Amino acid sequence: MARGVGKNYWALVLLILVGVVLGGFIGELASNVSFLHWLSYGQTFGLSSPLVLDLGILVITFGLTIKITIAGIIGVLIAIVIYHFL
Repeated sequence: MARGVGKNYWALVLLILVGVVLGGFIGELASNVSFLHWLSYGQTFGLSSPLVLDLGILVITFGLTIKITIAGIIGVLIAIVIYHFL
């Protein structure tokens, strides 16, 4: 496929990121509602404590944690459906 022809995949990446963020936000809000608390169910992956690299004059701290919830997965699926119909 030639360049510039077809859909813009950067838009898909942006929509997926928006879906993850909005899904996570909705999941956090739903955790306090008794019949919607299942939306906040998920798993956390990553470093439990940050990795610190001390080079004497420079200290670098690395850390990454990803929390995947049901609401985040639903947000990603909705983003993919929206991208498909654009």
